[in-house]
Amino acid sequence: MSRTTLTRAIPVLFVADVTSAAAYFRDTLGFSIDFLHGQPPFYGSVSRDSACLHLKFVHEPVLNVAAPDRDALIMAFVEVANVGALFAEYTDAGVTFLQTLTPQQWGRDFIVQAPDGNAICFSGRGDEAVI
Repeated sequence: MSRTTLTRAIPVLFVADVTSAAAYFRDTLGFSIDFLHGQPPFYGSVSRDSACLHLKFVHEPVLNVAAPDRDALIMAFVEVANVGALFAEYTDAGVTFLQTLTPQQWGRDFIVQAPDGNAICFSGRGDEAVI
């Protein structure tokens, strides 16, 4: 019997406006827009290098999270080869951070506040010098 191999997982972010969210990922975070589906778009995909995120239109928030817990709700993790360089790039671009570059047991990470309250964690493994 041959073994099946999982090749990747793609997080789906819920957004109020797929076109605007895709533009944010393109213009602010350096992603490419892979596709926007529908008129107006109700589903889309953005990617940068090997990282891919899907965007899905919702009329209202899917999760009812209390305000104090909202910032801690990470919707996607993206592994980065040089997280320090990406953090510097995003700092220069004026990105809003929920957490700046922080040492962790697994390396370093930072969290970006994306549209519609989606928190995206960019994480580097322990092969980088910890600040």
